[in-house]
Amino acid sequence: MFEKTRGAAKSFLTAGSSAGVIEGRRQEVLLKTGALQDAIFNSANFSCIATDANGVIQIFNVGAERMLGYMADDVLNKITPADISDPQEVIARAKALSVELDTLIAPGFDALVFKASRGIEDIYELTYIRKDGSRFPAIVSVTALRDAQNAIIGYLLIGTDNTARKQVEAEQAKLDQRLRDQQFYTRSLIESNIDALMTTDPAGIITDVNQQMEALTGCTRDELIGAPFKNYFTDPARAEAGIKLVLTEKKVTDYELTARTRDGHETVVSYNATTFYDRDRNLQGVFAAARDVTERKRLDQVLQEKNIELESARAAAEKANRAKSDFLSSMSHELRTPLNAILGFAQLLESGKPAPTAAQAVRLHQITKGGWYLLELINEILDLALIESGKLSLSREPVSLVDVMLECQAMIEPQALKREIQISFHTFDSTWFANADRTRVKQVLINLLSNAIKYNREHGTVEVRCIAAGPERIRISVHDSGAGLPPEKLTQLFQPFNRLGQETGTEEGTGIGLVVTKQLVELMGGTIGVESTVGAGSEFWVELLRDVAPQILLGNTPAPDLVPTDRRDETPHTLLYVEDNPANLMLVEQIVAEHAHLRMLSARDGLLGVALARSCQPDVILMDINLPGISGIHALKILREDPATAHIPVLALSANAMPGDIVKGLEAGFFRYLTKPIKVNEFMEALNEALERDMADKQPGLP
Repeated sequence: MFEKTRGAAKSFLTAGSSAGVIEGRRQEVLLKTGALQDAIFNSANFSCIATDANGVIQIFNVGAERMLGYMADDVLNKITPADISDPQEVIARAKALSVELDTLIAPGFDALVFKASRGIEDIYELTYIRKDGSRFPAIVSVTALRDAQNAIIGYLLIGTDNTARKQVEAEQAKLDQRLRDQQFYTRSLIESNIDALMTTDPAGIITDVNQQMEALTGCTRDELIGAPFKNYFTDPARAEAGIKLVLTEKKVTDYELTARTRDGHETVVSYNATTFYDRDRNLQGVFAAARDVTERKRLDQVLQEKNIELESARAAAEKANRAKSDFLSSMSHELRTPLNAILGFAQLLESGKPAPTAAQAVRLHQITKGGWYLLELINEILDLALIESGKLSLSREPVSLVDVMLECQAMIEPQALKREIQISFHTFDSTWFANADRTRVKQVLINLLSNAIKYNREHGTVEVRCIAAGPERIRISVHDSGAGLPPEKLTQLFQPFNRLGQETGTEEGTGIGLVVTKQLVELMGGTIGVESTVGAGSEFWVELLRDVAPQILLGNTPAPDLVPTDRRDETPHTLLYVEDNPANLMLVEQIVAEHAHLRMLSARDGLLGVALARSCQPDVILMDINLPGISGIHALKILREDPATAHIPVLALSANAMPGDIVKGLEAGFFRYLTKPIKVNEFMEALNEALERDMADKQPGLP
């Protein structure tokens, strides 16, 4: 019995010990679970608000205090969550739920928990209002709390601060809007382009187009996208080759294609394209622009035809101009020959024995007067023809205006005295030089002076002035006291063969003198003008480019003596210098004066130079190219054709320094071609060579 009792006790104790262990473990789990629940409920990262069944707050955790600024004692058993929520949002939620659930829901706490009270999961967004009045967006999860009989005993509202997410969403919204704006802007650019734009994939399949491409092909955007690019051109193979060329070369410009619409209308386009890539530099396809060049092609064709017409007209004009120049040159020669006989025999009759009678003298005077006038007309027409044909040669060099003025004064004063016109040349700086052709400057001034005398009043005056018109120009003016010209006649002054109504007057004239004068001045880089007042006279002026006085350019080495290598011949050697510019003559005279074994003769024109060469037999001749009468090249030709002068070395010395001028001169037969300004070393070496050549020709036996 005792044993049974002890065994039973033992069994009871054993059973009791096992139950204690189990209870201990259960208590341990409950403690851990409770600690975890407390940690979650009291977390500062989200708010936990528990209410009773009427919505009055019963629990307000640490997270709720941090987010809302209230202490638990401020709200427990005092307010509902609706009191800390945006009232307008609560009202709006009540209306929305009323519609959604088809039942009237009053604004307030019911609107916040209505779904949860019906067992519906409810998570929504609303704005919480802090104790200080500030607001923040929150995400709220609502759960109904029930007892063992499933009756609602309260509600649990768990909220998180949604400010950061809202900011991220706002920034994302801005980025999205900016992207949409950029896409709209890009599309607007594409659509507003005057060219037909399209993109294709590397296989040539269209991926996008603009409205101009739709108009060019007569197809809609939907029809074009996905279709082969080549299908919309008259030459598909060439269009496909264009895509391949872009893929190979990365770029194509001005590739011509002809687009064709469904109804057969064709448009010539200039196709320009390039490849395009994604951000990782992977090839995406081809971006192409096709510009309608149909009108341009038409205009190019018209322009080409016009150019052909103009070229034909220009060739015809040049041919006519050459024919005119040749005709005038030929006529000038043909007219001068009989005119020479007319004037020559008329002058012989005037001075013959016996002297002509008074009546005969009057008749002879009319013959010579008409002859000289005809000669003047021939010369002026020939000058005009040479200028218009571009064949007039000018020798631009420093020209002493004092020398030219003195020569013009000597030439014009007899004409002024005959007409009883007082002519005055005002003094000016004697060191002034103009960059011009000396002969043509004289021709210009003589023409202006002759007109000033010819169209002056009886016992009138002419004043000639020379002034500086700036640092680079010199103005020469000729003022007369004639009748003057009205403005309408001034505009016609430089028209050929227009004598402004003087055709019926007593003064002879050709009507082209001023035309030639104007063109000569402009060919020399100058300008010409006129100012005139009716009843007070006219003033013609010419502005020429200013130049410095001609200089002797010294080389780096002393100039050699101007003496032949062979000293056995001590006879002075003769240099003939044919030059019309006194300043240039003076320079060469200064050089020659330093050498006792050389003497110089001079001639002012080509014909006189040829005559002196024949009569004086100089050892060497120095020849200017642009000379009065005949040119230096013409004079050389005459000398070479004459056995008496053919052996004399002739050196050219000219201001025509272009390579073509030098080649032309050497081909004409000049021994050497020297250019101005004179370089002493070069000049004297050339003279020595010429003299040695002359001596060798005269004495071939010398070693």
